[in-house]
Amino acid sequence: MLRRQFLGAAVAAPLAYAAGSFVPVWAQNAPNFGTPTLPSPGFRRMKVGDVEVVSLIDGIARRPLGEEFVKNAPIAEVRALLASQNLPTEYIDVPFTPFLVIAGGRRILMDTGLGEFGGPTTGKLLENLRAAGVQPGDIDTVLITHFHGDHINGLRNKAGEFVFPKAKVLVPAPEAAFWMDDAKMNAAPEGMKGAFQNARRVFAQMPSDMLVRFEPGGEVAPGIRSVAAFGHTPGHTLFQLQSGGQSFFYVGDLTNVPALFARNPDWAVTFDMDAEAARKVRREVLQRIVDAKATIGGFHFPFPAFGNAVAQGSGYAFQPVA
Repeated sequence: MLRRQFLGAAVAAPLAYAAGSFVPVWAQNAPNFGTPTLPSPGFRRMKVGDVEVVSLIDGIARRPLGEEFVKNAPIAEVRALLASQNLPTEYIDVPFTPFLVIAGGRRILMDTGLGEFGGPTTGKLLENLRAAGVQPGDIDTVLITHFHGDHINGLRNKAGEFVFPKAKVLVPAPEAAFWMDDAKMNAAPEGMKGAFQNARRVFAQMPSDMLVRFEPGGEVAPGIRSVAAFGHTPGHTLFQLQSGGQSFFYVGDLTNVPALFARNPDWAVTFDMDAEAARKVRREVLQRIVDAKATIGGFHFPFPAFGNAVAQGSGYAFQPVA
């Protein structure tokens, strides 16, 4: 059953890759709705106990809002919820925001953005990293939540070179097991094969002393614990940072647009590979964050992409920092 859910035709379209491209079709900008405005500066700092966390926007993709975006809700309800928050109803802006943890001499990057493989309003991570005073060679650890292209493509440039040459790259073992499985790739719908091929482009020739697989649930760096949150992908994993009695959850793709999927955690975004598992873990983790009064950061959250989650109605609201 799980295999059918993960490899069913329903996931083929949202994960489809343009011919000769390593970026999903959906991440290409839609010019008929104009161009999203990128924040300037494209980074924001915050303190979590004794540690500094920096959000670094890689860019924003604008996509038309169609009936397929929320798989289990009428488009009229989706548009009404957006309108109630004074948000556009004809298109969705999807930001891409990795996070950097600066702890003593450590420089730990969580996810890497689209790199050189996205549209003109993406691929800004390195520019914003340098603006924040950090060089790619300063990164000693990269933590990957899952293997979708917008999270891993920044690890290598188009020449195949490693963008963070001194970094250990830590990946969830269940995620690697799925995407690097030739049998699963061969059984996947044609539109999804590009995602498997992209994972191989990034990871297949990565040296063994660089690539580290970990089992979600343990510590991956001092003060940073991995948290299994399977559903969006088979090995989707979050990271919880604790320092000085404070807590920060980087939730990756636990929720895509929070104005929709935090407010309605039971709604399923088109990119969730196992919608039911994603729904359950989304509610569980969001409630855990609310109960802990922790700071939350999300890869697709509106910039600066971190703030607080509060209970609202039958779901949750994301309140970004001012």
